[in-house]
Amino acid sequence: MAVGDLVLTGLMAVLLVGVIALLTRIENWRSYTPLAGGGTATGEDAVVLNREKPTGLIRWLTTVDHKDIGLLYGLYGIIAFAVGGIMAMLIRIQLITPGGAILGTNAYNSILTSHGITMLFLFGTPIIAAFANYFIPLLIGADDMAFPRINAIAFWLLPPAALLIWAGFFLAPVTENMIEPAQTSWTMYAPLSAEQANPGVDLMLLGLHLSGVAATMGAINFIATVFTERGEDVNWANLDIFSWTILTQSALILFAFPLLGSAIVMLLLDRNLGTTFFAVEGGGPLLWQHLFWFFGHPEVYILVLPPMGLVSLILPKFAGRKLFGFKFVVYSTLAIGVLSFGVWAHHMFSTGMDPRLRASFMAVSLAIAIPSAVKTFNWITTMWNGRLRLTSPMLFCIGFVSNFIIGGVTGVFLAAIPVDLVLHDTYYVVGHFHYIVMGAIGFAVFAGIYYWFPVFTGRMYQRTLGKAHFWLSMIGTNLTFFAMLALGYLGMPRRYATYQFDGAIAPLAQVSTFHLLATAGAFILLVGQLIFVWNLLQSWLEGPKVEDGDPWNLERDGMLDKEWTWFDRKLETAVTDGGEDAEQSALTDGGQVDDQHDDDN
Repeated sequence: MAVGDLVLTGLMAVLLVGVIALLTRIENWRSYTPLAGGGTATGEDAVVLNREKPTGLIRWLTTVDHKDIGLLYGLYGIIAFAVGGIMAMLIRIQLITPGGAILGTNAYNSILTSHGITMLFLFGTPIIAAFANYFIPLLIGADDMAFPRINAIAFWLLPPAALLIWAGFFLAPVTENMIEPAQTSWTMYAPLSAEQANPGVDLMLLGLHLSGVAATMGAINFIATVFTERGEDVNWANLDIFSWTILTQSALILFAFPLLGSAIVMLLLDRNLGTTFFAVEGGGPLLWQHLFWFFGHPEVYILVLPPMGLVSLILPKFAGRKLFGFKFVVYSTLAIGVLSFGVWAHHMFSTGMDPRLRASFMAVSLAIAIPSAVKTFNWITTMWNGRLRLTSPMLFCIGFVSNFIIGGVTGVFLAAIPVDLVLHDTYYVVGHFHYIVMGAIGFAVFAGIYYWFPVFTGRMYQRTLGKAHFWLSMIGTNLTFFAMLALGYLGMPRRYATYQFDGAIAPLAQVSTFHLLATAGAFILLVGQLIFVWNLLQSWLEGPKVEDGDPWNLERDGMLDKEWTWFDRKLETAVTDGGEDAEQSALTDGGQVDDQHDDDN
């Protein structure tokens, strides 16, 4: 490692030690009465602490309230989503022309690497933790997380992780390119990642390791919370579906992330101390692939299971029916969790492994589609003959289901060895993966934000902008990623900064046309996300205030969950400030209006 790299690493270590020391020494963080679940004491024997919750910046730096930490996770996830989205737009602009439009090959490789790591580790996992932190205690009737301080520490490990992962972009100009962004792709395959003489790779690996530690701490906390903090009226039979998926996800994290951490430490040792874990004369480059994908494929389900839980929770609310086959949705969640550890080598069909091993991994990869199909049929059956209300959350749930079907079916093709050998490392894989990551996970996240927006803010968002966000996202997603599926069939390799093949793979004009379509779809997606951010900020500050604890009119169908009961109690105990006129709430998406207008809601 370079001297500058060692100094930066040492400073970061000192900072982290100082933060942890401060967190362990500050007393009485919870100097306010928790208001989360039904566990708040009442009556003459109730103990009420007089000191109130801090305000301003001190509140956010010292809070251990699960709701505040959930909001911090959400802000962090949205910032990472914006950074990763800008990187994605640079990639698409680069590929408008066959020779590359704006980036050199090194810059392209750096942005491609950081885009993948940012979206998976800095957006995907934290944005799920945002919902889980805020709502799991509310849904199960707990006052807070089982370990509030560990919950805070897990979040505050993430900002330095992001700075380490992106460090190369900031340091390259001031170190005269001695420290550059990593150019290993997000999979960090050896021998490239082991031999690339760039301290930025070490910083990226350290940041990735730190994010894994944070995710593991959070997983332990969620498991302990669901097992030990449930209210007296919440048992395993009536535990909500979102909590089931978070519980399964947390178990996957406990088994998967420590393995990634171990592999990263081995790679750092290879890079800096001359070990040969992934060298040809040692363990071999394929050892990294086995270790990485044994983590990497459960990671896909770590990311997608909680969004499945969000859709399973939200979609029935606007279908006017309870989730069809609740137990089978739970069983399919557990089945996916178990099977996800037996499919990793379908990423390695082209490496020359024993055909008998390949066949076994193909069988499990095909089998894991069954529990996913069970969920899909249950979502569709829940909507069948239901009283659908096409609110923004419902539209995003429906979009999730349709995109998930496309992403799932294309995944079944890739699970078949003969097809995978043809399409491996082409844009078909990129299209399939992004149908899941953006078309499914992203849509479920948007559904959750819109559904719980009144709980977060006490206000309602603009209905028209919410639906515009959906339609632009739906059109942009399908145009971009369906074009990538077509590029895969044309043989376009992934990760290439240029594509001047002179007809060796497909007619250049045909490849260029589909790249133009993909870039056009990406711009449509960008416009949709700009509308989303504007709607989020403007409605948070100036949106009509919610006067009722049931803004979606869920009680009519018996669908009012515990978090809305808590929200109603919060509104009742809040000091009134004049509020908004009751008629104004009727302009919001799904607010309290007459039954004759339900179709518009």
